[in-house]
Amino acid sequence: MNADLLITNIGQLVTCASGGRPKRGSEMLDVGLIGNAAIAIKDGGFAGVGRADAVLSVWRSEEVIDVGGRLVCPGYVDPHTHIVYAGDRLNEFELKIKGADYLEILENGGGIISTVRKTREASFELLIEQTRDRLDKMLTCGTTTAEVKTGYGLDTETELKMLQVIEELDRSHAVDLVPTFLAAHAVPPEFKGRTDEYVDRVCGEMLPKAWSWYQSSGFSERQTPFFADVFCEKNAFDLIQTSRVFEIAQNLGFHVKAHVDQFTNLGGSAFAIEKRAVSIDHLDAISDIEIKELSRSATVGVVIPTENFNAGKTKFANARRMIDTGCAIAVSTDYNPGSAPCPSMPMAMAIACRYQKLLPAEALNAATINASFAAGVGDLVGSIEVGKKADLLIADAEDYRQLMYEFGGNQVTTVIKSGRVVIDERDRS
Repeated sequence: MNADLLITNIGQLVTCASGGRPKRGSEMLDVGLIGNAAIAIKDGGFAGVGRADAVLSVWRSEEVIDVGGRLVCPGYVDPHTHIVYAGDRLNEFELKIKGADYLEILENGGGIISTVRKTREASFELLIEQTRDRLDKMLTCGTTTAEVKTGYGLDTETELKMLQVIEELDRSHAVDLVPTFLAAHAVPPEFKGRTDEYVDRVCGEMLPKAWSWYQSSGFSERQTPFFADVFCEKNAFDLIQTSRVFEIAQNLGFHVKAHVDQFTNLGGSAFAIEKRAVSIDHLDAISDIEIKELSRSATVGVVIPTENFNAGKTKFANARRMIDTGCAIAVSTDYNPGSAPCPSMPMAMAIACRYQKLLPAEALNAATINASFAAGVGDLVGSIEVGKKADLLIADAEDYRQLMYEFGGNQVTTVIKSGRVVIDERDRS
């Protein structure tokens, strides 16, 4: 049979195949390793995957990539990012090094609110330009699918503008995007001291308009999920306010996610699990009881080691305990201007291995197949399996463990998205 592309002479093929579900427990140690492998790609999807002799006895193509015995693995899926924004937070970076805490920075007009101000002022074109640059960095590091949140508008007009930016970049950029509406990210300055009134605005105006946008968007046409998210945290939104947002969002048709237990435990994890959130993210302060509840649920726990690393913390979410308890765990960069300015999933994996004691196989599964389920697209991407999108990367490595062992550089030499080469090592020669 004729394929559009054959990838041959693969020393290690890491499929991360999972049988249609996120991995848990001992499954996280299985990366679906195949030696001396080949892949056939047709119509943008994987058509043949396995030992070279088996694949090449069935498939042929005029287009062949000989990887020279190197490593091939799925494109990374980043399940939690905030990459649509204007400006930077470089001054805060220095203040944090000097010892200023987040609340002190926020009280002086910094933090999320400073990014809100700049994002509100930015044109659609400027946001496209700056976000495209960030997506380029992510793609170069091997990310082929990413969830992207709003949340730096905090008013209806800017939040919708951010959604339109996400849609345009999903159309025009190689990285596939999954949209999340995070109007409940922080309380905007015009509602200071009136959080309940802002939640009224989110529920009564912003969520319905966002859902109307989605219904007429290309995301709805392709059945890409649309999420609503809430930052359930001290000095943000409490459990009652989170519940209000979830109720309206789910009644409209949104899937839900939650930022929970980043600094304090307000019961957000247990609540979000009960409400069948697709993912709960951060989890630094999650309780042992909630870890057990997570292990019994379909919810994916997303840990974010880059935020802890950036803040110079010594305490990280206890991903080791979560995996040992049977939770489905994913890893993310949380790429954003303040707490995690990191485009690199390999760096996130490297930190997770060292500080959260994930073994390399667990980290890779967390950054691919489990991350795809956390983003609601596990049926399409996250593993190299026949029928899925042909998203993969070729690395300058012979063993997948080198992806986490080495850090600070970029081992990705080639990225293939939907069967098309979008990054090639010759581009950097």
